[in-house]
Formats: sequence, C-alpha cells, structure tokens
Amino acid sequence: MEIQRGAITKNIVMPNKNGLLKSILVFTILLSFTVLLVGGYWIFKEQAPRPKKVTNEIGDVLLTKDSIMGGQAVFQKYGLMDYGTVLGHGSYMGPDYTAEALKIYTEGMQDFKANKKYGKDYASLNEDEKSVIKNNVIKEMRKNRYDSSKDTMELTNAQEFGLEKVRAHYKEIFSKGDGWGLKTNLIKEGDMPKTDRAYVAQGDQITQISDFFFWTAWLSSTVRQGDKITYTNNWPYYEDAGNHLSFSAIWWSGASITLFVLMVGVILFFYYRYQFGMQEAYKEGNFPRIDLRKMPVTSSQVKSGKYFVIVSALFFVQCMFGALLAHYYIEPDSFFGMKWIHDILPFNITKGYHLQLAIFWIATAWLGMGIYIAPLVGGYEPKKQGLLVDILFWALVVLVVGSMVGEWLGANGYLGNNWFLFGHTGWEYIELGRIWQLILIVGMLIWLFIVYRGIRAGLKRETDKGGLVHLLFYSAIAVPAFYIFALFINPGTSFTFADYWRWWIIHLWVEGIFEVFAVVVIGFLLVQLGLVTKKSTVRQLYFQLILLLGSGVIGIGHHYYYNGSAEIWIGLGAVFSAMEVIPLTLLILEAYEQYKMMRAGGIDFPYKGTFWFLISVAIWNLVGAGVLGFLINLPAVSYFEHGQFLTPAHGHGSMMGVYGMFACAVLLYSLRNIVKPEAWNDKWLKFSCIMLNVGLAGMVFLSLLPVGFIQIKEAFNHGYAASRSAAFLQKDLVQTLLTWRAVPDTIFLIGVVVLMLFCVKALFNLRKPTHKEAERLPVKDLALDEE
Repeated sequence: MEIQRGAITKNIVMPNKNGLLKSILVFTILLSFTVLLVGGYWIFKEQAPRPKKVTNEIGDVLLTKDSIMGGQAVFQKYGLMDYGTVLGHGSYMGPDYTAEALKIYTEGMQDFKANKKYGKDYASLNEDEKSVIKNNVIKEMRKNRYDSSKDTMELTNAQEFGLEKVRAHYKEIFSKGDGWGLKTNLIKEGDMPKTDRAYVAQGDQITQISDFFFWTAWLSSTVRQGDKITYTNNWPYYEDAGNHLSFSAIWWSGASITLFVLMVGVILFFYYRYQFGMQEAYKEGNFPRIDLRKMPVTSSQVKSGKYFVIVSALFFVQCMFGALLAHYYIEPDSFFGMKWIHDILPFNITKGYHLQLAIFWIATAWLGMGIYIAPLVGGYEPKKQGLLVDILFWALVVLVVGSMVGEWLGANGYLGNNWFLFGHTGWEYIELGRIWQLILIVGMLIWLFIVYRGIRAGLKRETDKGGLVHLLFYSAIAVPAFYIFALFINPGTSFTFADYWRWWIIHLWVEGIFEVFAVVVIGFLLVQLGLVTKKSTVRQLYFQLILLLGSGVIGIGHHYYYNGSAEIWIGLGAVFSAMEVIPLTLLILEAYEQYKMMRAGGIDFPYKGTFWFLISVAIWNLVGAGVLGFLINLPAVSYFEHGQFLTPAHGHGSMMGVYGMFACAVLLYSLRNIVKPEAWNDKWLKFSCIMLNVGLAGMVFLSLLPVGFIQIKEAFNHGYAASRSAAFLQKDLVQTLLTWRAVPDTIFLIGVVVLMLFCVKALFNLRKPTHKEAERLPVKDLALDEE
C-alpha cells in the first residue's frame, strides 16, 4: 500500500536495505531479555523469605518453611488458583485469599490488643479507642522481625492470635464450604497420605494451606527490610493494615502516560518518514485473479483438514465450559438446580478446562496452517510428510483427552503423589501436569520438524537469512521454545518466583510469541497471494517486531507489580506496558488496507472469510489488547483493580478477539484451498464472523466492563477484600449484569456453532491431492528476492 501520495512524496528508505533494521531487532531482543533476566534474578534475591521456623515470643514453633511450602502445594493440588486468587493472581469466583487472610489476621490482632487494653473486642470500642488500637496494630504488624542470619522469624502474641484466627477461618471454609462456589470437604482434615509427602510436608492439610495464606498476608503487610513499603508494594489496599497506594505507583502511572504520548509521535514519524507500510503488488483495476481449481494440493495439506474440524469442535466445547462458568456466578453450586453437574464439574475444574481448551484450539489452528503452507514455501511435498501429520494429530488427541482426565483426577485428590506429574499443576493457564506439558512440547517439536521438512528447500534458496521465509521459520521455532519455560516451575518454587516464570508463558508465549507469529504469517499470506510486495512486507515486519518485542518483553513487568517482586518492576512495567499499545494501534492501519484489498478483489475474491477475520483481529488488537490493557496496566489503577473483572474484560478481548479471530482466519485460509470450490459458502462465514464479534463485544462491554467498574469502586471505598467477596458478587446490580450476559454469550455461541458446522461439512468435501510426494509444485517462489 502507499502511505504517501502526491507530488511532494519522496521514496525514502532506510539505508543498507534491511541491514540496519536487522541489527536494531537483534539489539532490541538482546537488551530486552537481558533486562528481563536480570530483573528475574532481582526478584529471586529480593522475594519475601520463607523462614525455616516461625516462633512466638517464648520460642514455641508456630509454623515452618515446610508447612508454608506444603500449604502452597495443597493450594495447587486442588486447583484453587482456578477458583480464587493469591496475591491477586488466579480466578475471580472465589476471594483473594491473601486479602481475606490479611483482613482476618488484622482483625484478630485488633481484638487481641483491644481485650488486653480495654477488656472488650475492637468492634465495641469508641472511635478514639479504635484509633489507638488501629495505630498500634499497624505499627506492630509492619515491623519486620525476620532474622536472616538464623533464617527464623518471631511473631508477637497479637500476631500469633491473628494466625490462629486465620487457621480457624479456613478450617471452617474447607470443611463446610464457603457458602458460594466451593465444595464442602474439598480438603480433608488430617495428615496427608504418605504418597503425598514428596510434595507436601507431613501435617494437617487445612493447617498447612492456612499457614500459606497467612504467610502471604504477612508479606503483604510487613515492610521489606531496608525499605518503607511492604514486600507487595503495599498491596492489597487495606487501611487497617496500613496498606495505601505507594508514591512509585502514582509517579510511574503519570510518567508512563507522558512517555507514551512522546513515543507515539516519534514512532509515527519513523513510520511515515521511511514508509514502513506494505506496498501493493498490483495496480489499480488489475487485481490478481486466483483460480482455486489450479491451486496445487498435496497429501499432507488434505490431511490438515481434520485438524481444523478438531479446532472447531474444541472451540465449541471450550465455549460451553465458558457458559457454565458464567452461570456459576448466578447459581454457584448447581446448573439450573442440577447439583450433580457442579459435583462433577465445579468452578475450578471447569475454569481450568476453559483456559486449556482455548490454548489447544488456537494452537491447533496454527499448527494446521503451518502444515498447509509448508509445501507452498518449499515447493514440494517431502516423503512421508502425510504420515508425520497423522502421528502428530493422534498425539494431540491423546494430549487433550489425557490432560483433561488428569486434571479432573488431580484436582479431586485421586492421584496422590502424582498430582503434579499427571494431574493439575495448580497454576492458572498452565494447569497441565508435568507429563502433559512434556507431551505438548514434544508435539510442537514434531510440528516444527514437519514445517522444517516442508520449507527446507525454500530456506536454502533464500540467500537472505533474515528474509521472509527465514522470519517464518524463526517465528515457528519460538512457538515450542518459549513454552519450555513452564518446566522451570516446580512444587517447591516460591509463589513469587513461580509467578515470574508463569508470566513467561501467559505474556511472552501467548501474548508475545503468538503475536509475533501472527504478524509474520499475515505478511506471508499477503505476499503469497500476490497482494503486497515481499520487499515492503519484510521491512514492515522488522519494524513491527522491533516495536512488539521492544515493548512487550519488558512490558511483562505489569504482572509483577504486587506479587512480591521488587519495586523496580513498577517503573519498568508501567513504562513498557504503555509502549505495548503503540504497535497494536498501528495494526488498525493494516485493517483498512486489508479491507481495501478485499473490496478490490470483487465478488470473485476467494478469501473473503479470511479477510473478515483478519480485520477483526486488527480491531480487537486495538480495543481488547491495546485500550483495555492500557486501562488496567497503569500501576495506580492496577493497585485497586488487580485481580478483578476488568482483567477478564481485557483477557477476553485480547485472547479471543486477537488470537481466536486469527486462528479462525488461518483456518479458513487453509480450508479454502483444500475444499472443493463448489462446496464453499461465504455467507455462512460472514454470519459467523458477525455473530462472534457482536457476541464478544456484548460480553466485554455490557457485562465484564461494567462489573469491573463497580468492583474497582468497591475496592476504593471499602478495601480490596470487600471487592472480592461473595457478598459483592451477590449485589443486585452485579447479578443483573452477570445474568444478562447470557444474551451476548448466546449470540457468540451461535457464531461458534455455525463455524463448527461449516468445518464439519468441509471435511466431507476435500479436494484430492493433485501432486505426489517430491513432485515440484507450480507455486510462487517466495524464497527469491524481488527485483
């Protein structure tokens, strides 16, 4: 496309072709990951201690490092991160256990001191007496009594009383249920079975998980040694514990917006000055005609068709689990009175399935697309390629079914010591047991091998090691490579440091590498279709990758604001998270150009369905990932919002709006070329695209976003714990908004069903292979440089 027109236009390009851009990209990657790794080491060194033993004032041992670690393992084993949150991270049906424990701990200390000084409970005191006790409690609880030389810590008598209050509360909750969505007797009282003691220290499970929650409350209310704020940077907001918004959160919120405005101007200048947009490869009125009947088809490409049917089926099942989750907010312990459904599929297991299936169907769509395009790039079908495609397919089936069974067994306590290996690891988004994680990595490596075999000839023919084909291969390598960091999390890893690695998967793998892979594939498809020039596309890809990785890698820091990480991450996360919005905003320009291409193709353009979804990707990149992400990533906003409904508003808008819509786009592009032209119907796809977008917009803007606004106000007025309580979710207005969410959800589901039916129909109308293995395909050689 042309960005500048008219007599004053100058064709200004960067010197040395793409050499300078390559150098800048390599430097950006090295610098960004250096900062991230050094920052990770800082988190490791500065994280809150887990003392070898914690004693009272007379030296009696109250809890130990083993009991804290054991409690974290119990929390993970039963999948409670898919029900509630710890340090603000997890799911939103249940409470934030850190904030809840902090409130109970603080109130216990207040009652202890009130009875000691005035002979009555804190609630019975007058305002002056309350002020005295409140200030004494804050001063006492914020003092750090950890002795690093002995690795021990002492609790005062008041703190010990608070600990016992926390233990009593959670004994009640995990025995009788929380009166909301938690099953009764979820965690059995008493010692762990011997088979569990490899990961959980010997002792009562409920006492251990209570000690873990108390420890998170302690670190959130105790001043970091040598500092003036707590280990969690004064989060969660709770005045009775002395937790208030820190200066750094206010300052870096303002500074990040200021720098964002500056960088928008700078980047737009470079974008237009050096014409980083894609240039059309056709002249006006001479749009390239594509005859699908002449499009070559190989055996492996035809076999990719079954991947896309599985994609649509997993998409449907994932959405049905999502509908069940939405219903649980209205009827938390049954489904329209059917309690047996909740008994089999409680909220935490359903939430884990909902998240994992989203990753499965989106990733499978991309795997299928990679299998399809490999012969087009290499120019021929390698021998036995179809066999490898079949092997990978059945490996994925085993992975999906096996991991779901394992998660259910693990979260229900049936796997004993094997809960971490075969069951539910306890971490949101990476619920897969360790064995299933390894199978997933092996499956992705098999896929990478399939892709490499297909494009190997193209890689050899492309002399520029930073050319389009190589960029496609590099982005494909990153897909399995970055999931490997999930293996860095083990049962004994502290919550804060495990969370550091967890966001490498959620932010860097899902939000980062998926985004990189997406922009490279979009560029590749447009060049392969003859719509844009290869030269301009490669230049734009380098520009986009510099912006995406330059902002996104360090931008991961906004997840580290309040999880026990060092204060420096508030500054780093705020600034670079703000910068993440810029490349996403520029993608809206691509949406307009893609729309023009589709219109120029006329009624005979065969890829309308793909382009409708690509345009949707660009719009949701701006709105879901960009605007809604920017809103919650400011430290001052995140302080009150962290772990509330504004987060899933952003999550749905970016995960489904960007990566889900893109998965649909590549699915339809691949199917269009392997399905008989006469069996194709764009009307179905247009209807599906409209329903999916309308449903998603209604879900985000008519339900999740309004509830999020009400919730953050509740936190500001009454403290964070109040905003995460079941009482908040049961408010009339909140219940009304959550109930009416059924309307956009239904609209969305109709779009899913239509797409699934279309894919099933397509499976029975696949073309026959036109070329045999090793036979040269008559396709455009994308490895050759343009003149």
